[in-house]
Parts: sequence; C-alpha cells; structure tokens
Amino acid sequence: MSRQNCWICKMCRDEPKRLPSNLTLEEVLKWAQSFDNLMATKYGPVVYAAYLKLEHSDENIKFWMACETYKKTASRWNRISKAKKIYKVYIQPQSPREINIDSSTRETILRNIQEPTQTCFEEAQKIVYMHMERDSYPRFLKSEMYQKLLKMIQSNNN
Repeated sequence: MSRQNCWICKMCRDEPKRLPSNLTLEEVLKWAQSFDNLMATKYGPVVYAAYLKLEHSDENIKFWMACETYKKTASRWNRISKAKKIYKVYIQPQSPREINIDSSTRETILRNIQEPTQTCFEEAQKIVYMHMERDSYPRFLKSEMYQKLLKMIQSNNN
C-alpha cells in the first residue's frame, strides 16, 4: 500500500477523512478490549502496522504477518523458499529487520528450516506476539493515530 493511497496515512495527515465504508465503530472499540481482538479483526493489524511503521518498529508485525502467510503455504518447495526468506530477513543475526528472540529459539529455527514444517516459526511468532502485546499495544491505544481514528468514526456515526 503506497503512502499516497493509504487511508491511515491520509487520516494522520488530516487529508480527506475517508474511511473504509465497512470499518465500524464496534470494530475500532473492540481493538481497545484486547490485543487478541485487535489482531483478529480485518483492519486491526493494518492500522497497528501503520502505527508501528510511524514508530519505526514494524519488524515485529511484518514478521508475524509473514508467518501467518507462511503457515498457509501448502507446497513443500514454496515453504522452503519462504522459510529461507523469513530467516534471512527477520531471524538471521544482523538481518535488516532482525526481531528480538532468544538464541535457543533462533538456533531451533535454523535447524528446522532445513526441512521446514508449517510450524517452524511458531515459537518465535509467539515471542513476537507477546512483545507487541506488552510493549507497543498499550502505546498504540494512547496514540494520536488511534484516538483520531476513534473520534472520526464516532463522528461519522452521529
């Protein structure tokens, strides 16, 4: 999604306030109830990723999303290719978007990607999810981005 077309970016820059027609107040309020609710909705992960990008800490959500896509990969050949790419981008020490995981999890992944299963990143994905939930999610709820979105959608409902 390019920055010019991103409705979240436009909203944050106070450009035309056009929200997706199927984004509801109920969904946006649900995000504040729990991190699980945020990640389980259609727009929650997208808005959260945009927030993390503004914070310059979007490697966790990108890794999490890459893992979600990876788990749906049925072809062995595609799985091997994607596993190596995920490792190179997010797991390998000094990688461009290295995530914060312990060395034993990192070593287990390195062994597992030789013959990757659909769950070879599961432990790292749980760790990253926990980091997001405990660290950046509370800041997201207090952020100008979330508060602005909430006010806009409430005023659209009235």
